[in-house]
Amino acid sequence: MAHGVEYRSRNILSHKAYVPGEQPVTGGEAIKLNTNENPYPPSPEIKGAILAELQALRLYPNSPANELRECISDLHGLTAEQVIVGNGSDDILNLCTRCFSDDRLRVGMLDPSYSLYEVIASLQGSSLTCVPFADDAFSIDPDSVIRSGANLFFITSPHAPSGREYTEGCLRKILETFEGIVVIDEAYADFAGQNALGLLGEFSNLIITRTLSKSYSLAGLRVGYALSSPELISILDQARDVYNVDRLAQVAALACLKDRAYFENTRDQIIKERKRTVLTLVEWEWKTCPSGANFIFTKPVNRKGETGPAVAKDLYEFLATRGILIRYFPQHALTSSHVRISVGNREDMDMLLERLIEWKHQEKPK
Repeated sequence: MAHGVEYRSRNILSHKAYVPGEQPVTGGEAIKLNTNENPYPPSPEIKGAILAELQALRLYPNSPANELRECISDLHGLTAEQVIVGNGSDDILNLCTRCFSDDRLRVGMLDPSYSLYEVIASLQGSSLTCVPFADDAFSIDPDSVIRSGANLFFITSPHAPSGREYTEGCLRKILETFEGIVVIDEAYADFAGQNALGLLGEFSNLIITRTLSKSYSLAGLRVGYALSSPELISILDQARDVYNVDRLAQVAALACLKDRAYFENTRDQIIKERKRTVLTLVEWEWKTCPSGANFIFTKPVNRKGETGPAVAKDLYEFLATRGILIRYFPQHALTSSHVRISVGNREDMDMLLERLIEWKHQEKPK
């Protein structure tokens, strides 16, 4: 037996780690359309904010990130007591499992969905209930969520990997009857036409998580937050690592959140490219989910008119050989015939479309 293996906790024995999207080898050139990063740099205001903070790095950061919480609460018309800040929204999701699940209290999620939910439930030693979607359009059956028996249920809206948006009415039906905590993971909400913010005043068992990784271009600094009732935020705060958001991340997040003009301009450019690309895919008769996110989920069709897992995998591998990274999810029947493509800038998407046309017309090897 390898040294140390016998000392593993029971939870880690069967645990499977989260597998992120492929990162290019250092120095390698690739068009990254596989991890839903923003194609634009963060607000130019960030540089001055970070430089001004460098002399203070000998000091610990403000533990509760009070100034950042105030800024976020003002943005959403809430109080600071309704906000908690984390080391990316993944940190917040992990806090939710720490506080509201254990070996007695189950975690629930829609299947397929963001695979991190399963990972953090496993680390907590919590049983997981996976609720299937009502159809291949990723529709939610509220009753199936309510009957799940979970104490903590994660709903990604817009959904990943499909980009499907869920109406306030659909989410309200769940919250009205569900007897546990509902976490609505709104990592992509800034690119959507609707969100769940209007439900916060109605339901004390609702937690909404957001991230600055996508729409604010801060994936490399790790800043996220949750919005909820003061009571639930207080519980989450008890489990928070004391200095979970460093000084540079706090000032950078503030600079980006305050630069509304830059945020709106880059967000609108991404939405414009998303619409343009989707129109092309629809013209090609590729079944493409309506997306409220900064990515597109589509079922590729090859030159013979074929679809399916082999076709999706072939496209994924073809693009990789030409320096374009996308995502392919073969693990589930609802995703295995599709690919997910992050929305890049105009140049990125033009190159993608050129390569898609090349793939569509390639001759099969004899």
